Amino acid sequence: MAEVEIAVLTEQCLDRRLGSKEIVANEVGAWESERNAARATIDWRFKIPNARDKLKKLVPVREE
Repeated sequence: MAEVEIAVLTEQCLDRRLGSKEIVANEVGAWESERNAARATIDWRFKIPNARDKLKKLVPVREE
């Protein structure tokens, strides 16, 4: 999930040059507040069995 949030952050907030660490911190903080206030969620496109099938090398299969 962290990778998804970082991708969204990059697309929505860090799509331009920012001059200092302080500006980055302020921009990311404002973006985070807006995202949390909107109660943003991740819309997963497939279920775990589908993920295991599509991403066999990345998703381990648990023996049951």
